[in-house]
Amino acid sequence: MGKYGEIQEDFYTERTRILDALAQPENQHMILRLIGALAFRTHCPQYGYIQDDLGRKFTDIDFASYPRFFKDISRLMAELGYEEDKTVTQLFSESRLLFHDPIYGRHIDIFFNKLDFCHVIDFTGRLEVETLTLPLAELLLEKMQIVQINEKDLIDTIMLLREHEVGDHDQETINGVLIAKILANDWGFWRTVTANLKLVDEELDHYQRLTDEDRQVVRQRIHKLQAMIEAEPKTRKWKLRGAVGERIKWYKDVEELMHR
Repeated sequence: MGKYGEIQEDFYTERTRILDALAQPENQHMILRLIGALAFRTHCPQYGYIQDDLGRKFTDIDFASYPRFFKDISRLMAELGYEEDKTVTQLFSESRLLFHDPIYGRHIDIFFNKLDFCHVIDFTGRLEVETLTLPLAELLLEKMQIVQINEKDLIDTIMLLREHEVGDHDQETINGVLIAKILANDWGFWRTVTANLKLVDEELDHYQRLTDEDRQVVRQRIHKLQAMIEAEPKTRKWKLRGAVGERIKWYKDVEELMHR
């Protein structure tokens, strides 16, 4: 048994064990924020059941942090019973750490400073906004940046938009102003996110377990965010890339690493 007890089979219970360890005095200085499906569930206490009703399954437990916590994270994960992937550390230590669960075969990814997949989400200076997870705006972008988006990502997005209003700040609100400004400087990112928001809107009617009120609220929030994105003045960089359009690929091909 490790310093903080045994690894738990249930994902949500294991999430709680890790968060409890982070709350201990020796770890409180660390900035380590949940990302992925468990972050969505953590931030949606009222509508978290939507993941269950729509058949969403957890696959991994992932976090975002800053490189200055590299040594602390390695220590904490070892004390929690996880095994560091030394090869990943040697190859990607500036941007990523990987830890394996020796009991249940899961793994924990730690991403530093940014998520770099189909598009880049830079969270430098943003992790301080929340105490447990990536901020809501970045959580939404985490899913909306996926070009080949799948059902799991759609479910997470629907749940987040059902739980949280779209507005101009970060307090229990999806910061649409921030999202609009990010996309106004990157045509490719804008192209992917706007297409995915449209897709989420279209797919709402396919989920019979959602109520009419669920659909209405989520749709209204999608439309509000779409309007904010549309109204934001675009930069010269955006306009120049937009003139090229889809003749040149606007995203990076990645593994199905963020679909969790």
